[in-house]
Amino acid sequence: MTKMTLGSHPHMLGFEQLERLLERTAKSGNEGYPPFNIEQTSDFSYRITLAVAGFAEEDLQITVEDRTLVIRGRQSDDGEGRVFLHRGIAARQFQRTFVLADSVEVGEAIIENGLLHVDLTRAKPETVVQTIRIRKG
Repeated sequence: MTKMTLGSHPHMLGFEQLERLLERTAKSGNEGYPPFNIEQTSDFSYRITLAVAGFAEEDLQITVEDRTLVIRGRQSDDGEGRVFLHRGIAARQFQRTFVLADSVEVGEAIIENGLLHVDLTRAKPETVVQTIRIRKG
């Protein structure tokens, strides 16, 4: 029995990259920290919100690497010289990745009240009609 994939379907030409993208997304292995929301703010824009309480602006880094939005957080452990009777708030680091479509661009990032907001926009698709001329061989 042959496994049917997007790239092997005869009417879906050029979708091999989409299949690789789905495999890469499945392997990203994001854990549950920090929690996040993704909301659609208009027909062509989105907002990712991460709960980053305890992280300062300089503790966070946002990059786009090979069409992947990568958000990293690293807190410095300032516990030296301090005596904790209970330490339930750990200085954790994290990395969250989001795979972006070719038409999605990262806008601005805002941190407020322990939430990091990253705005994304998607370019409006253009309707293209192209006539192909047939020539004799």
